[in-house]
Amino acid sequence: MAILLTVLLAEWLAGRHKGLYGKNDYLVNGLCALLGFTIRPLLALSVALFIGAVVPVAQGSFSDWPFWPSLIAILVLADFCMYWLHRWSHINRQNPVFNWIWKLHRTHHTAKYVNVLLHFRINLFWGMVTPVTWVHSLAFYLGLQEPAIVSILIFSIWGIFTHSHFRWDDTLRRHQWLGKPFRALEHIIVSPGIHHTHHGYGRDGKHYRNFGLVLSVFDWLFGSLHIPEGRPQNYGLAERRPHWAEEVFYPVYQEKFSRYLATAKDSA
Repeated sequence: MAILLTVLLAEWLAGRHKGLYGKNDYLVNGLCALLGFTIRPLLALSVALFIGAVVPVAQGSFSDWPFWPSLIAILVLADFCMYWLHRWSHINRQNPVFNWIWKLHRTHHTAKYVNVLLHFRINLFWGMVTPVTWVHSLAFYLGLQEPAIVSILIFSIWGIFTHSHFRWDDTLRRHQWLGKPFRALEHIIVSPGIHHTHHGYGRDGKHYRNFGLVLSVFDWLFGSLHIPEGRPQNYGLAERRPHWAEEVFYPVYQEKFSRYLATAKDSA
């Protein structure tokens, strides 16, 4: 929270939030942040309770594992699984069977900007399906509490920096001597530029690329890595934004069902 508030204050003082938000943004960002600190932890707890019910004999079974190998295993497994779910959600956005995954994730992409507020702009139920929740809950249950806590901190802090409006990596990428080594590093680690590209469309915007959260190595290995030259031409999605309640509460609230019920009521 200290890091988040520091970056948020720096963005605000630098004028990076001026004129960005409409009514829909205030509702979605405010509700997502509120639910993120109140309801979503209870949903994560339900995942942990489910794991305990399914594999009761495994509790604490990895508690003697050393810290550093455990941390690396948790972080890599969580990001690897997240890469595939994240990629699956984007490539199946038009699939009538699997597009519900995209609709859960879509909230994070509808904003026409990228800053640290996007770190919390997440559908209420996204955490129920994301591997980051499941892998860390499983790690806690298996007795790997300390490395799991550090892994969560890494994901959280790195998410703050990759969503920040500040693009310190652009300078490094264009540097005469540091440019090539930094680009090589971007094949392993996600930079702000790489993640900004994922939130954009048009020139240097490719929401169908760069699915890793901390590690870009899986994008590199599986052919979805795009290292940008600058900021995306546009942020957000080119398509129409859904109702704010659907962004936050899908699938409990769905705009098409509300329209259908309203039409049926008028007909009656």
